[in-house]
Amino acid sequence: MGTTLCFSTLLLLLVAQVFAVAPLSELKFNSRILQDSIVKEVNENPKAGWEATMNSRFSNYTVGQFKYLLGVKPTPKRELRDVPVVRHPKSLRLPNEFDARTAWPQCSTIGRILGLLLGYLFLRFGHCGSCWAFGAVESLSDRFCINFGLNLSLSVNDLLACCGFMCGDGCDGGYPINAWRYFVRHGVVTEECDPYFDDIGCSHPGCEPLYPTPKCVRKCVDKNQLWRQSKHYGVNAYRIDSDPHSIMAEVYKNGPVEVAFSVYEDFAHYKSGVYKHITGEEIGGHAVKLIGWGTSADGEDYWLLANQWNKGWGDDGYFKIRRGTNECGIEEDVVAGSPSPRNLNLVTEAALDVLDASA
Repeated sequence: MGTTLCFSTLLLLLVAQVFAVAPLSELKFNSRILQDSIVKEVNENPKAGWEATMNSRFSNYTVGQFKYLLGVKPTPKRELRDVPVVRHPKSLRLPNEFDARTAWPQCSTIGRILGLLLGYLFLRFGHCGSCWAFGAVESLSDRFCINFGLNLSLSVNDLLACCGFMCGDGCDGGYPINAWRYFVRHGVVTEECDPYFDDIGCSHPGCEPLYPTPKCVRKCVDKNQLWRQSKHYGVNAYRIDSDPHSIMAEVYKNGPVEVAFSVYEDFAHYKSGVYKHITGEEIGGHAVKLIGWGTSADGEDYWLLANQWNKGWGDDGYFKIRRGTNECGIEEDVVAGSPSPRNLNLVTEAALDVLDASA
């Protein structure tokens, strides 16, 4: 009993340092994240606008374990001084509703949510604050398809393991904008080269019970692939102005973006509808991919987002959150970058070599 309390206290202190939110009491930290009282309060509130449920995704999670998944660290102001801010002119006319999945149907990565097998493995093994890396590589993958017609998935593991202190602390949280800076300076390999999981479970040390960040090995799992030739680069890294029109215009013109927001206890219970914070304490910061917007039947403007907590959470892995009011800070920290054609000729040549060999 004493050992358990000691470990819980240590983990509590570690997580409190990683995410700059008010520290939770040890009693709260070790309590269950899912609460019938939260479901009841949300579902009986006629002004909530969304439905809550006891999501099986987190059925065995404590508040502390849930908090550890929220891997966005507040970016120091000095890190933002040289980051350009993109503002789009109001003159650009935008549709009332937009969904990147239907705007670019040829890009399967836009609608990709962790599958059942991968989701199970992530649920069982993946207690890692890597959302900052997922949101970045997924958005860049989409932009490679939109710009160059390449339907590929980039490696979360490359970014998580190899970016180092520049991006933060790996599984202990990171800075979204610096993930995009990493793409510019070092590039990122494909998931095929450096996968997050393999077919027998978790393929990296990051899945051990203490959740250490995976080691950076800089070698493709397939020895026929070369690390450097698998790299895909960004041209730039920038923030988007917090005005909703600029965010919408950026997605409309260039593709999905990465956003960060504050997560409260009630968010773990989201099932459907347009989320806004109703009840519960703030737990930490989370990063996801924003892919569109619209207005609900009740007249509530919303953002449409993809969340990698597998298809068993939320609305088949997606959620909507109130748009235009900076709900939970969703419009404050929007980042993106442009994909680079650098190294793409090597990718093409490698693909041709494979075709020639099989002919």
